This record gives sequence, C-alpha cells and structure tokens, in this order.
Amino acid sequence: MTKSTAQRQTPRQAISRRDFVLGRVWSWLRDTPVNKPDVESVLQSRQPKAVLESWPLSEKADSDSFRSRATTFVNSSSHARTRHRSIPVMRPPGAIAERGFLAGCTRCEACIDACPHDAIIHAPVRLREAAGTPTIDADHQPCLMCADFPCISACEPGVLTSAIPVMMGTARVVEHLCLPYQGAPCTACSESCPVENAIVMTEEADGNSSCTPASMKPTVNESICTGCGVCRSVCPAPENAILLMPMFSRPLPLPAEEKKSD
Repeated sequence: MTKSTAQRQTPRQAISRRDFVLGRVWSWLRDTPVNKPDVESVLQSRQPKAVLESWPLSEKADSDSFRSRATTFVNSSSHARTRHRSIPVMRPPGAIAERGFLAGCTRCEACIDACPHDAIIHAPVRLREAAGTPTIDADHQPCLMCADFPCISACEPGVLTSAIPVMMGTARVVEHLCLPYQGAPCTACSESCPVENAIVMTEEADGNSSCTPASMKPTVNESICTGCGVCRSVCPAPENAILLMPMFSRPLPLPAEEKKSD
C-alpha cells in the first residue's frame, strides 16, 4: 500500500459544530488530503488522436512540458470548435453553401472587379475564416440585382453559380421603427425594390375610415425577397427600419447528371 493510498483511507476527523459556526472550515479543509487529477490522463482523454500520437507521453510531466501540451490542446480544441461553425455572411448572388464556398473560393477578386456597382467587397477580418472573401454590405452598397449577373459569370471556381436561386438573405421590417407603422406615409422601400412584389404595401383601414396613404404599410414576401438590401439603403426612417438577415443555409448546386435528367 502506497503512502497516498494510506492517506486516502485514513478517516478524517469531523469538524466540530463550534468551529463550523465560527467559520473555521478552512483549517479543517487544509489538513484534508486531496486527490489531485492525473494531468496526463486528463489530457489523453480529451485530446484528438492525431495530437496524442505526436506527444511523447511520460509518467511525469514537468512544468515546461505541461505548458506546451496545454497550449497545443487549447489551439487544437479551438480549431475543432470553429472548423465546422461559420458566421452567417451576406454573399453575392448565386453563392453555394458556406462550407463549400469557403473551400472553393480562391479570393481571386474576379467577382469584385466584375460588379458594375461596386456592391461586392472583401469580408472584414472580424469574420474569421471568411475574411477576404467576397461579401455584400447594404450599408456600403446594396446589390442591384443585375439582369445578367456578371459576378456569377466571372466566378471561375464556381462558388457563385446560376444553378441555384440567387438568394442572399431576407429583409425584415422593424415595425416600431417603420414610418407607416407610426402613422407617417412612406413607400420608399416598395418603390425601390428591384424584385417585383417582394415588398408590397397593404392597406389597413382604421375603423370605419377609408384607406389612406398613411394606412398603407410595407410587408415583405419572404419567399420572393432576395435580401439585396436596396430597401435598407433607401429607408428614410431616423433609425433604419429594415433588418437584413443572411441565409443561414444555402443550397448546393445539383450535380451535372441530375440537371440532365431534369
């Protein structure tokens, strides 16, 4: 029987009620033997197999070895957590699913150069692995939904394709910020929208009064809206009443054989 085993099996003296009331618990805990976790076994149980194989595990790890292994564990764990998780990004028209987009985009800037309205820009560094890839920021310049989509034609890797619907996101009307919902007439978003019937003005009569321009309120047809951001760029409300939501899940293009069969 080892010394540590003997310490674990030694019954500890119970704390008295007086010491407990007077707050002398620390002195009682200080003399209590504590079973420290085995650093090697903890790291071994949580490390990816590839990282473990590169570690020459020993029976006892010194401070330098533990520090280097802990750093490797944190880096590999952080990479494992973020590798399959991406921030929703407003991509140009025809962008495929985000994972495939990041894997296939070469950052060649061909789509950026092809856009006649300078609507496609580089994603900022705060978007992590998406930094430098093409994105659209309606506050900078919305997508004007060109008829021929030159950005798609210029994309050689094929991460922008006409084989899928040109859906970038969805616009939402924030009613408590929208002027018509507060009684002021406004049709800026519906008049400027490049997609027909994506934003319609609905008439809502108040009681027995007839419908007036002030009673017409914008409604977004989410099945048609492409998320181009034109409505947000023209909104005259003191605080912009249009919220753009990027698509959280974009489709993959159909394989060539499936297209032929259709």
